This record gives sequence, C-alpha cells and structure tokens, in this order.
Amino acid sequence: MTTQIIFLIVGLALLIVSAEWLVSGATSLARRFKISDLTIGLTVVAFGTSAPELVVNLFASTSDHQDIVFGNILGSNNFNLYIILGIAGLILPLKVHVSTVWKEIPMSLAALVIIFLMVNIPSAGGTRMLGRIDGIILLSLFVLFQYYIYHQIKNYEPDDSEHKNPGPVYKTVAFIVVGLAGLVIGGRLVVTNAVFVAKVMGVSEKVIGLTIIAAGTSLPELATSVVAAFRKNADIAVGNVIGSNIFNILLIGGLVSVVQPVNYSPVFNTDFYILAAGTILLFITMFTDQKHKLDRWEAALLLILYVSYTTFIILKEV
Repeated sequence: MTTQIIFLIVGLALLIVSAEWLVSGATSLARRFKISDLTIGLTVVAFGTSAPELVVNLFASTSDHQDIVFGNILGSNNFNLYIILGIAGLILPLKVHVSTVWKEIPMSLAALVIIFLMVNIPSAGGTRMLGRIDGIILLSLFVLFQYYIYHQIKNYEPDDSEHKNPGPVYKTVAFIVVGLAGLVIGGRLVVTNAVFVAKVMGVSEKVIGLTIIAAGTSLPELATSVVAAFRKNADIAVGNVIGSNIFNILLIGGLVSVVQPVNYSPVFNTDFYILAAGTILLFITMFTDQKHKLDRWEAALLLILYVSYTTFIILKEV
C-alpha cells in the first residue's frame, strides 16, 4: 500500500502544480489580448483553481466511483468555506465587498439548493441521480453566472501597467498544454490510488472524497486566498472561495453529469446541510461586529466547526 500512498501524494502534487501552470499560461494569454486582471481573476483563475476537482470528478464518474464525485464537490466546497476562509480570516480580518454579500454569497447558496433538489427528487424509476438534463440546467446557470460577471466588469478600466510583460508566446502555450496534461495524469493517479487505499483501510469512498481528495484538490484555492490575505486583498481571498464554490457546483457538477449521469446516495445530505449552514453563517457574519467583515473570532469559529465536522464523519466510519 506504500506505493499507492506515494502515487496518491504525487498525483495531488501534480494537480496543484499543473493548476498553477495552467493559470499562469492562461493569465499571460489573457494579458496578451489586453483583458483586465479583474476579468482574469473572476474567470481564468477561478477555473484554474477548480480544474483539479473537474479532472478528478470526470475520472471518478467514468470509472464508476460515483461517491467520489459528490464527496469531492461537497468536501471541496466545505473545505473552501470553513478552512480557507478560516485561515485567511485569522491572517487578516476580511472586509467583503457589498456585491459579494448581497449577490455572490446568495448565488452560491441558491446553486447549492438547486443541485440538492435535483439529486433528492427521485426519477420516474425511483433512482436518485444527477442526470444529463440536470447537467444541462446547471451549465445553463453557469453561463448566466458568467454573464453576471461580464456585466459586473464591462465598465472596468484597467491600468495599462496590468498588460506589461505578458511573456513569450511559446512559454504561454507550453504552460497551458503542460498544465492540462498534468491535470489529466494527476487526476487519474489521485482517483486510482485513493480508491485502492480506501479499500485496503476499509474506509468508504465517501469519506476519502470528503477529506483527502477534497483537501488535496482545494490546495490551489488555499494558496490563492492565503497569499491574498497576506497582501491585504480581502476581495480576492473571499471572492476566490465563493467563486470556486459556484464553479464546483454549476460547472463541474454540470459537465460531469452531462458526460456520465451520476447516481446519488442520500448519505451525502448531511454534507449538503453542513455546506448550507456554513454559507448562511458566512452571510450572518457580515452583519455582526463590524459590518461586511469576517472578524478573526468568526474565522476561528469556522475552523472549529470544520474540525468538528471532519471528526464526525470519520467517527461514523469507525
């Protein structure tokens, strides 16, 4: 089993590095075409940090490890919300833009409610699943979300300094190609070896997806938000988490189910409730103490709640 654990770690590392290469290459390409940094952050970076989840879930779905799909989506979103915002909020009390409070946080909750209803309303045959029609609906909502982003930034006038030094064309293309290839290889390594380790240890694919894979594929978001917090850029720290959570549900959930319909187990309902509660709690914290700010004690509360949640799902397996 030692070999499989090593390959699992290598796969996770490859996912993280490849996502960074993809983002770097895409950012350089975007600057070459004089697209603003704000646009890059809301689209390219959000996709790049969610790319590991997408690749892992596509492999998991097509190889019939369907519990990993929902485990990874819900686990990654919970990790983003509780751990990443918790750590970033401890580094820097996060002042949140008013549009994030009143639009993007509610959007992430609405996306969660929609996919929850989709998987919990049985089909004609009594099967609970995320089908191709559901996937098309989710992707349509994702397109609307992109239109919302475009509407938010269309009047933005970037500084000319943002477009300097886009880098050589060959380097840009190489980063994108190698990044995509690395994501594919890393995704296969993670799914194959995580499933093997789970079976040997007697741990369910659900728990592996909610913990190891979820944390591993969320490391790009963690790095982005922590760096943003140290640089006192709260909008990026919070926007990265909320944007990634919306991407994970609408884009990843939509693409995976269009490629291969995914059966759903009601045991994941608890994880849905935890994610919904965390999103609502985040919204409430915007009106306690300092308005529109995640204070350090509130960030610490998020971390404590996640540790309690993780302990709970592990103890259920014992």
